[in-house]
Amino acid sequence: MKERLLEYLACPFCEGVIEQRSVTKHEAGEIIEGQLECAVCNQHFPVLRGIPRFAETSEIESDKALTAEKFGWSWQHFDHHDPLYAEQFLGWLAPVKPEFFGGKIVLEGGCGKGRHTRLAASWGARDIVSFDLSGAVETAFAATRSLENAHIIQADIYHLPLRRVFDYAFSVGVLHHLPDPRAGFVALAAKVRSGGHISAWVYGAENNEWITRWIDPLRKHITSRIDPRALLHLSKLPAAVLYTANKTIYGPLNRSLQGRRYAKHLFYNDYMKAISVFDWREHHAIVFDHLVAPTAFYIPREEFTSWWRDIGASDVTIGWHNQNSWRGFGKIG
Repeated sequence: MKERLLEYLACPFCEGVIEQRSVTKHEAGEIIEGQLECAVCNQHFPVLRGIPRFAETSEIESDKALTAEKFGWSWQHFDHHDPLYAEQFLGWLAPVKPEFFGGKIVLEGGCGKGRHTRLAASWGARDIVSFDLSGAVETAFAATRSLENAHIIQADIYHLPLRRVFDYAFSVGVLHHLPDPRAGFVALAAKVRSGGHISAWVYGAENNEWITRWIDPLRKHITSRIDPRALLHLSKLPAAVLYTANKTIYGPLNRSLQGRRYAKHLFYNDYMKAISVFDWREHHAIVFDHLVAPTAFYIPREEFTSWWRDIGASDVTIGWHNQNSWRGFGKIG
């Protein structure tokens, strides 16, 4: 933990000032082990292995704890970073461009292994504070530790230990895995200053009826209950089918002018084209994530649009992404 992070922290219980109480291990400019304390209510928060801990999965609701546990395992196993992530990330954030991050204090809701934290930091954010409830914060911290403007904390989105000082917040692929996606979005937006901006990307209900009808029941009742180590191997079969289809059909057809005439008629082509550029490991990670999640919501456009009204956002842009998901961008206040 870099000491500068204290500028952005606030007690999740009373919103009081968070102060450094003790440091037992300091290394390369980071507090590795120590204690933080609220100056108002005197709550203590440990810093363990370089990460301030404001939430323990043993103390939160079972559905959130289970989701954190499963995704934490996933991100710690699939800890690779792909150069193609930048283009994918911008697709989820459009109309935001890399230069938009320049000089801003940025908040990331659900950082996983830190892949987007790294990108935001490299695009010139003054500071980016990224949080996750899961053990994936360990992987994210390792991936971003060398970046002076990146900060990782373990926290619950519904009880964020942060001040309302952020210029921009984003959440990609996280809100739809929460027990109450709308409440998570509102909680994230509450940490953005007036005049700041927020982006979100979620699974769409539209065009995903085949998933909600056939895949979702399988995920809810079977695959999400399987030990992740066993599911890792079981998921290789559907991942192999996906990978083969993309590398032999969707990818080649979409790369040629003549082929695109036929590809546009293929099932789920926009999404398959988008992920066809990735290697086997990323295909496996995609399939595993869809099967391991205990909770997943598919959000209709009308519902997603209402979230932006709920936070009083203006200049809102809602986009249909890969014909299977929704992305949004708007101004706070």
